[in-house]
Amino acid sequence: MDYRGFLLGFISAFIFAAAGLTMLCFYLKRIRNIKAGIKGYLDLIPDLTEEQRAEVREIRRTFLPRVSRIRENLRRERAELAKLLFADPPEREQIHAVARQILLHQSDLENEVIEHILEERELLSVSQQRKFYEIIVEQFASGGLGVHDVRSGKT
Repeated sequence: MDYRGFLLGFISAFIFAAAGLTMLCFYLKRIRNIKAGIKGYLDLIPDLTEEQRAEVREIRRTFLPRVSRIRENLRRERAELAKLLFADPPEREQIHAVARQILLHQSDLENEVIEHILEERELLSVSQQRKFYEIIVEQFASGGLGVHDVRSGKT
């Protein structure tokens, strides 16, 4: 009986330690990726050639400023919407006009990112495209386009 209890306790402790180490490993990997200065999805593909990395840098040189301007427009319009929503009396027509403008900026941002993803995809080998697909699916499932030089949650 003591032998079985000891064995059960040992196995339980081993499983608990293995699970804890696995979680720690994933956490450290995530932190390392954040500190590595990830600016886009392709930074998550480790086997890019130097030529591919150079092409990615060139693509980002034009892409990042374009989406930065769109994001700035979104922030400005959202601030305007907040003011209008709490103005006395609220001007519904103006509120809806600003809301439509926000939707246009969001659509512009989505279109820019889609074109950017298609452009980046052309640089990749078949195996790299599979990894890229997995990254995109994961990002879209978790709420969107959180990389591209902006921390998740900011649009």
